[in-house]
Amino acid sequence: MEITSLKNPRVKQIINLRERRTREHEGLMLVEGFYELEVALRSGFQPVSVFIAPELASEELPKGVDCEIITVSRSVFQKMAYRENPDGWLAVFPTPRSALEDLKLNTLPFVIVTESIEKPGNLGAILRTADAVGVDCLLVCNPITDLYNPNVVRASRGAIFTVPTVQTTNSAALSWLRAWGIKTIAASPGAESNYDGINLCQPIAIIVGAEDEGLSGFWLDNADTVIRIPMIGKVNSLNVSISTAIIAYEVIRQRSSRDLSTKNT
Repeated sequence: MEITSLKNPRVKQIINLRERRTREHEGLMLVEGFYELEVALRSGFQPVSVFIAPELASEELPKGVDCEIITVSRSVFQKMAYRENPDGWLAVFPTPRSALEDLKLNTLPFVIVTESIEKPGNLGAILRTADAVGVDCLLVCNPITDLYNPNVVRASRGAIFTVPTVQTTNSAALSWLRAWGIKTIAASPGAESNYDGINLCQPIAIIVGAEDEGLSGFWLDNADTVIRIPMIGKVNSLNVSISTAIIAYEVIRQRSSRDLSTKNT
């Protein structure tokens, strides 16, 4: 199938999938970019359709694609694309469906929890960090931006397919974490304890909040520990994705040091 008209119904469908209501109604999401498509395929996900603009795409069709392949003209693709410099690849995937009870944990669980993250770029960056540090899962609580926003997918660089992720509520997340015996550690600028001054070599969940207001009273009141990242500047604020990465790599540092110490004894 080849599309050259901007008025084709398939083009309209793709554009409509940029809207949260359409994605939720149809159970579909957009994935733009050859690299992201490959990551999804390697992670065991299969698209329902792939759109290719031969004038823009330099790569060959990835192995393992088993779906409808549609070629489009450059102008049609630029109409559908949501990136400034598209590479000629756009896929439609079924929205992954997972629940808390589907998650599997390691013997020493490491979980990241977000609350009411508003900016898609931040949520996508947190997914990339979650992939980099090898968390067991990411719990997206009370989301303002939905997990399958095209800009979340773009910012995640495909990590949305590699990190087990569940959208849930604060109360459901807390109950699940407690049932698994996971210590909850909330990040807040007003805390007294520094992030590197507590024991992270135990089952833990790092909890981070919205960009403007931080964590709600729910997590600050119910978390086992509240920590802060010390700042010596005049602006008492760090980007939430950066804060998450700093704390997450402290977890890795402590656990790596413990493993090394154990091997040397």
